[in-house]
Parts: sequence; C-alpha cells; structure tokens
Amino acid sequence: MNELKIQNQAGIAFSINRYQKNDNAITRTLEKLSGGDKLTRAADNASGLSISETMRGQIRGLARAQLNMQDGLSVLETTDAGLQHVSGVLQRIRELAVQTSTDTVSDEDRGAAQKELDQLLQSIDDTADKMEFNTQSILGDVRPLYIHVGANTGQALRIDTVNVSTASLGIAIAELSTREKAEDLITNVDKAQGIISSHLANTGADYEALTHHKDNVSNTEASLQKSESLIRDPDLAYEMMEFVKQGIRQKGDEMLIKHTNQNINDVLRLFS
Repeated sequence: MNELKIQNQAGIAFSINRYQKNDNAITRTLEKLSGGDKLTRAADNASGLSISETMRGQIRGLARAQLNMQDGLSVLETTDAGLQHVSGVLQRIRELAVQTSTDTVSDEDRGAAQKELDQLLQSIDDTADKMEFNTQSILGDVRPLYIHVGANTGQALRIDTVNVSTASLGIAIAELSTREKAEDLITNVDKAQGIISSHLANTGADYEALTHHKDNVSNTEASLQKSESLIRDPDLAYEMMEFVKQGIRQKGDEMLIKHTNQNINDVLRLFS
C-alpha cells in the first residue's frame, strides 16, 4: 500500500537548521558592528587574539611610560627654574662683592651690603631645602632618579638631582666687612656660577634625551596601535554586506518554512 507523504520533515529540518545558523551569524556580525571589534571571542581567531592581547599590553605599557617621562620632564623643568633662580641670586651677590671691594665705601655701606648678602644666601638655602617635586627634594641633595621609559623591564633612563645649597657652592661663609673679603667672595661666586652652569647644562642634556625617548615611544605606540587595529578592527563595509546577505538569506528561510507549513495546512483541510 502506498503511503501518502504530506509533510517533508527533512526539508523543514534543513531549513530550520540553516535559519538558526544564519541567525547566529547575524548575531556575531551585529556584535562586530556594535562593538567595533571583530575578535569578540577566542574562537573567531585564536592566534590573532593572542597576538592582539600581547600588543595591547605593550601599547598600555608605552602609554604609561610616556606619562612617566612627562613626570621626568616636569622634574627637569622644575630643576631648571630653581637653578635659574640661584644663578640670578649669585649675580646679585657678585654685584655686592664688587661694590664693596673698594676702600671708598663706608662701614655703614658694608653693613647694609652684608645684611642683603645674608638674605640672598638664605634665599639660596631656602631654594635648596624647599623646592620639591611630588614631596621629593630635587635641589637639596645629589641622588639618581630612574625614569621608566619603556613597556618592558630594564628600560630606564637616569637623571640626577643636584645640590645648590650655599655649602655645596662654597659660599656658606661670606663676608663684605673688608675689601679683601669682598674680593675673595668675587672669586668664590665665580666658582659657584661655574657649578650652576654645569648643572644647567646637564639638566638641558637630560631634558633633550628624555624628550627624544618620549617621541620615539610615541611613534612606537602609534605603530603598534595600527598593527593591532588591523587584527581587531572590523571591516565595516564587508560586515555590512555580510549583514545584508544574512538578512536576505534569513528572510528566504522564513518564507520557505512559512509556505511549507501553509501547504501542509491546505492539504490537511482537504481531509477535514
């Protein structure tokens, strides 16, 4: 006896299965379009995701290193400002020493000059003691500061703090009470100016070196970001085309399932 086949279960199952797969593909495409990342899960590209995560670690490390270097540049800028101040004070001290290195000045003049000299020397020591960066003294003692300038271990640049106290400059004891002492002070101030000039030169050299490192790191970070973008950023035009194709395919499967069910219902009504 021949069996009347009303429903093609295999065809419907195939259409439903294809519909579900297409629905999943649409979901993944929407994730890429909405999130701006074509690697939404490891299964999308396991090796690419691993490479991308390594690059991201380097990129974030380089970004942090640039902030470290900016702090280092700020330290050097503060150091330069302090050294410039001390240099200006030394110029005034030398002027007083020249003024009192002659016998034509009176004892009262020397006394007034000495009073100003004492205030100027105190100003230098105050600068050495109180000028800080992030609570750290930068003009009161000599010690190394290591600035981390890269994303990996061992990538550091050394800069040194300086000491500009009157004791370190050799002018802690300075008098203008006699012509001879005033002349000695001229010599000592000239030596102190030489020390300050050397500090300024070293500070300028450190600033230039740190600036070059910062520029290089910025360029490296930009290159890594570009490479990482090629791995992770979706091709929006391609993904939109896929989305349209998937939408058309999904509509086709919906219509196929709908018409198949409608045809079955029509046949069944013939027997009712």
